[in-house]
Order: sequence, then C-alpha cells, then structure tokens
Amino acid sequence: MQQKLINYFSRITPLSAEEAEVIASGMTVKTYRKGDIVLREGQYSNDTYFVLEGCIRQYKIIDGNEITTNFFTEEQWIISFDTVENKSPSKYYLVCVEDTSVVVGNEQKSQEIFKQFPNLEKISLKIMETVFMEYQSFMTNYITDKPEQRYLKLLQSRPDIFQRVPQYDIASYIGVKPESLSRIRKKLVKKN
Repeated sequence: MQQKLINYFSRITPLSAEEAEVIASGMTVKTYRKGDIVLREGQYSNDTYFVLEGCIRQYKIIDGNEITTNFFTEEQWIISFDTVENKSPSKYYLVCVEDTSVVVGNEQKSQEIFKQFPNLEKISLKIMETVFMEYQSFMTNYITDKPEQRYLKLLQSRPDIFQRVPQYDIASYIGVKPESLSRIRKKLVKKN
C-alpha cells in the first residue's frame, strides 16, 4: 500500500531513496468500512487524504437533502483548502461508498518534512495545483453545462463511478432528481 503513494509521487518527479524512505516511514494509512464517515460537516480537521483503494463521496446537507459534490477514488487527493489553510470547520461530509484505505496527511507533519526535503514541498505544490485545476474545471463545467452534458462528461472521464455509486448519488452530483437522470439515460439510449 505504501508503495502506491511513493509511485504516485515518483511520477511527478523522481524521488531519492531518502525521500522515499521518509514518505514510507511517516505515512499513516487508515482503513474504513463501507458507510463509515471520514469527516462530518462542522468537524475541525487539517488532514488531507490520498485514496489508495475504494471510493469516498463528498456531500452537503441542504434543506434535509444530501447533495453530492464529488467522488474520490484511487490516486485522488481530498484536500479542503478552507480547513487546511484557514482552520475552518468542514463544510461537507466524507463517507465511504466502499471499503476504503487512505493515506492521511497532516499539515504540521508535512511542514516538518518539507524543511528537511524541499523537493517534497515542490511535489506538494504540484498536487495542490492539480487539485485546484480539477475543482476549477468542475465548477466551470457545472455552471456552463446542461445536466445531460455533465452526465456525458462524467461517463467519459470516470466510467467506473457508474459501477461503484448508486444512481441517486450520480443524479445529485450532476444536479438532477433521479427521475430526470432516468430520462437523460433513456434519451441517450435512443440516440445510439
């Protein structure tokens, strides 16, 4: 399991043996069962998560309804810029859709490692840039695309989600009711 994170970092930039060792020795891996809540809205946490295996759904509760805002699967980071940078309480829930293993990162521990290994800070900044660009792209698409386009983009970019997540969560993610998702799917089947 630890090797997955080291391999991920190595794809960004080559690691020295010392850097790989400090990552492996300082790594905290947590395993959750399907249905476990990793983080609750209002909870304080400055942890980040790297999904080794499994699937985590991010959602908010609005007017008593769960609104899905993201799905995180293998080799994806869960970083809340508000909680890490501003020490604010979480604005959402993280729940495991499947049995899931994550590496838990801690900002304080990371800063100590960065002092000793500046290359790892560069990797961290690259990861933050990537996560920020993914969020920005998602927000732009959500604002400019119609639900059918959001559905098609999700199907194209992350087809595995449709096998791993209930349809009502996918409907919530693309911003429609489950009945509307059924209509979108029927319409697309007729086109093909």
